[in-house]
Amino acid sequence: MFDVIAFDADDTLWHNENIYRDTQSRVVEILARYHNADWIERRIYETEIRNIEHYGYGFKGFTLSMIETAIELTEGRISGAEIGQMIEITREMMKSPIVLLDGVADTLARLSAEHELMLVTKGDLFEQEAKIIRSGLADHFSKIEIVKTKTPETYLNLAARYKLDPKRFLMIGNSLKSDILPVLAIGGRAVYIPYETTWAHEHVPEDELIGKEFIELTHIKEVPELIEQLKSTN
Repeated sequence: MFDVIAFDADDTLWHNENIYRDTQSRVVEILARYHNADWIERRIYETEIRNIEHYGYGFKGFTLSMIETAIELTEGRISGAEIGQMIEITREMMKSPIVLLDGVADTLARLSAEHELMLVTKGDLFEQEAKIIRSGLADHFSKIEIVKTKTPETYLNLAARYKLDPKRFLMIGNSLKSDILPVLAIGGRAVYIPYETTWAHEHVPEDELIGKEFIELTHIKEVPELIEQLKSTN
């Protein structure tokens, strides 16, 4: 019943948000002598959101936003040594091992044996390509798309490029804002698998979910059985 089953990558297939949170906590410690933690975190978030249109999503934009915030909050008083510490801390992010979520490898192996799978992830091209290679999952996907953002137009463009009927497109991911609502908007189907933590930018108000029909699972291991159930009811 689906021409393609698409998956998000970060925090759907492997852990990602926890790396950002751990890194931010270390940067906040460096800046703690200038301001309190809550204020620093709020300003970091504001800077990140402001810079998305310039740097996009990913480690590099995150690093530049951290440095910009540090300079602004300290009114230029932060030392070169402290900036160096921040750069080294954020550089470590790029070296972080790719840790798959439990059950991902087996689930993809099982699904790819019978279905065409697509990977749709947003972020920096170089960064996401490196993650995909290091994950060891690339061979499960016949199509891999790295996009700047995920909007209804993004998914419509993918459908047009691959000559897919949106009604026969299934997207699976951890973000209501990026993986679920845009796909529903073009007439596709979506499966929401929440991650343990969610970046504030990806939060969706409850009232925006009213009337939106999607399936929520607790674990990616449940996906193959769900696909079989959906096939048996159509």
